Amino acid sequence: MTATVAAQNACNLCGNEEVSVLATRSRSGAALRSVCCVRCGLAWSDPRPHNARAFYEDEYRVAYKQTAEPKPKHVLRAGRVAIDRAGKITALLNRPLRILDVGSGGGEFAYLLQTLGHAVTGVEPNRGYAGYSEREYGLAIQRGFIDQATLTEASFDLITIWHVLEHTESPHAVLTLLRHALRPDGRLVVEVPNLEATCQSPRSSFHEAHLFTFNPATLEAMGARAGLALQSLRVSADGGNLTAVFALSEPKPCAGIPGNHDRVSTIVGRHTALRHYLTAHPYQRLAARLARTVDESLALRAGGTGRALLDRLYRPLAGRLAPPAVAPNATLVATSRP
Repeated sequence: MTATVAAQNACNLCGNEEVSVLATRSRSGAALRSVCCVRCGLAWSDPRPHNARAFYEDEYRVAYKQTAEPKPKHVLRAGRVAIDRAGKITALLNRPLRILDVGSGGGEFAYLLQTLGHAVTGVEPNRGYAGYSEREYGLAIQRGFIDQATLTEASFDLITIWHVLEHTESPHAVLTLLRHALRPDGRLVVEVPNLEATCQSPRSSFHEAHLFTFNPATLEAMGARAGLALQSLRVSADGGNLTAVFALSEPKPCAGIPGNHDRVSTIVGRHTALRHYLTAHPYQRLAARLARTVDESLALRAGGTGRALLDRLYRPLAGRLAPPAVAPNATLVATSRP
């Protein structure tokens, strides 16, 4: 029988406070208690490892990128990720759209959508990256967190939130805000790390930046609780990421997900270092990193600004992904809250 303890913070999905402990260390080796709700299987850091507001506004990029603004190699990597992300939602980009990109970072994905003819607004709390994307790409960026912006109700055809939901203090509150900003026929695209992933080293499964971790069942249920019906769910080839597309629906409270806690705890418990290094995953990841280093070195020789780099990267996509006409400007108004 799984040992349970009381959580300091109630489950953001079902409200339960009884949890099991999945891990006690982060990938940095620091103390970090990661727990799993015994009723629904949602995982989160308990207690929270930092003041999320201050961390993401000022510290996050320096802590993980060692820079306050993106360097050319970061722009190149993010640009290639942006192309991959656009490829995942090509079917949704078949007409001019009003798009909101939540957690727009250095602006590479938002800039790609803008160059393809869509009207894009970004929301980004990190001051350095938000300022860079405004200055370098001429993007419309709302500086701050999503709850510090006034989103006109039913104003966006598409909202994207790539690897941001797991960083938020309340995924339910964030999804509820985004639901209200969607048009009746709009779509919300959410990508998050997969709690069931085994492609990474076991010691790297949990870290301070991710306050929550989802598996397919909890991601779908979190959307349903906020009034979003799952339209499709894609698991990446290596199992590391979940990409979900949601449409508007009626909110459905979550009383629990039978069997999901046992599923999660079993998968996490079996993901040991020995099992991991007997698979192809660590060696494939090493080979991919080495190939990326060589490729980036060649690609960065041309030099130039971040915009020039992305223009070279994105130019071949214009004919394949661009919609037939230009969309009208999207509206996003800042509030007076800090």
